[in-house]
Amino acid sequence: MKLLLVALGGALGSIARYALGKKITEKTMGKFPAGTFIINITGAIMLGVVSSINTDIYTYALFGDGFLGAYTTFSTFMYEGVNLFQNSEKKNACIYIILSFILGILGYIAGVVIFKNI
Repeated sequence: MKLLLVALGGALGSIARYALGKKITEKTMGKFPAGTFIINITGAIMLGVVSSINTDIYTYALFGDGFLGAYTTFSTFMYEGVNLFQNSEKKNACIYIILSFILGILGYIAGVVIFKNI
C-alpha cells in the first residue's frame, strides 16, 4: 500500500514540477534557473509543514516521500548549477547554489513554524 501511495504522490509531484517549472521558465527566460529554484524552495516549505503534521505513515508516504520527493529535484539543481559555471555565469551560479541551500533550510524551518502557529 505504501509503495502505491508513493507512486501516486510521485506521479502528481512530477507533473506539478514539470507544469510549474515550464510556466516559470516561460515567464522569466533569464540566465538564472528560476523554475527549479522556486520549486525547490516551495518544496522545502511544504516539507516543513508535512513533517510537522502528526500524520500516519501512509499520508506521509503520499505527500512527503511521493509528491514532494518528485516535486523537488536535487539532480536538476546540480545540473543547472554546473551549467551556469560552464557557461561563464559564475556569479549566477554562486547566487543560485548558495541561495538554494540557505533558503531551502530557512524554508523548511518556516514550514515547521507556520504549521505550529496554525
